[in-house]
Amino acid sequence: MQDKHMLMIPGPTPVPERVLLAMAKHPIGHRSGDFSQVIAEITADLKWLHQTTSDVLMLTVSGTGAMEAGIVNFLSPGDRVLVGNNGKFGERWVLVSRAFGLDVEEITAEWGKPLDPEAFREKLEADSQKTIKAVIITHSETSTGILNDLETINQYVKNHGEALIIVDAVTSLGAFNVPIDDWGLDVVASGSQKGYMIPPGLGFVAVSQKAWKAYETAKIPKFYLDLKAYKKATDKNSSPFTPPVNLMYGLQAALKMMKEEGLDAIFARHRRLTEATRAGVKALGLPLYAPDEAASTAITAVMPTGVDAEAIRSTMKKQFDIALAGGQDDLKGKIFRIGHLGFVGDRDILTAIAALESTLQTLGYQGATPGSGVAAAAKVLG
Repeated sequence: MQDKHMLMIPGPTPVPERVLLAMAKHPIGHRSGDFSQVIAEITADLKWLHQTTSDVLMLTVSGTGAMEAGIVNFLSPGDRVLVGNNGKFGERWVLVSRAFGLDVEEITAEWGKPLDPEAFREKLEADSQKTIKAVIITHSETSTGILNDLETINQYVKNHGEALIIVDAVTSLGAFNVPIDDWGLDVVASGSQKGYMIPPGLGFVAVSQKAWKAYETAKIPKFYLDLKAYKKATDKNSSPFTPPVNLMYGLQAALKMMKEEGLDAIFARHRRLTEATRAGVKALGLPLYAPDEAASTAITAVMPTGVDAEAIRSTMKKQFDIALAGGQDDLKGKIFRIGHLGFVGDRDILTAIAALESTLQTLGYQGATPGSGVAAAAKVLG
């Protein structure tokens, strides 16, 4: 059936009808007084979502662009940085950092396992000369479904005193409690097609006063991603370059929806959906890739045995028009990932688990009792 496509991937995520209708409005001039009012409202609501009184800047980029802006604005070539690497995106920040001439020290963990905060503590406490300029962390490692312990790692960074913490919160912002001011996070990057419930195209960077101080001595060249230009324009309810007007209409509507739901309710919903998904998958006898204690609230990664991961994805798409994400790099063909991020509710999880049960039967899987997955998920949701 046409127009029944169901996104259950970590991004893009489903877009509410209210947001789609807002984006369908006729664009207006991005230098007009009316659009300045839109920017002012969005900026205030972004600060609410980020739980900060500091700057939250909008860029016409992907999440990777937001992270690159977060790196290049506050560091200089040769600066020593610690980069957590336990998945595809941690690996990416290693590559980005090296591309700009930073002195990178990786703190690694096996894919599917969380970063060890003690490894950061040891490096930071040993740095008596304060040569470490930044710690770069992926909070929710979407490639594996791992949620790294940002709060503890950040505390060790704060104890160091000099280093900035630069956070990839692309799939945790809006799905997990990230209280920027309470934790004292310096640079937090995110992207529109995740918890924000709008299509790809906007990136966001929250910046602390400590980070702005570092900006004054940072020497990596930048122009389009120069965050000072964005701050100067945002302070005047404007933008330094042409923004995606209709996408911002959508963002305005999405943020209104989020405020109506409330932060605590949003975070509780994502926890509930995560627990229900994991319970349903476990009841079907399928091994989860990430442990319960470090599970991302954005996606659940599954490493099936006795049935092919790509066959599951293909059958789900063909029979039910439900999109699941696959594995990346060495995990390609070995795992599939169920997204439960953004505009996702209880009904979506029950539908996905029911479709997964049917798919497993179609593929001849013998490891589950029919109905067990839906029953386990429904028990959590009930």
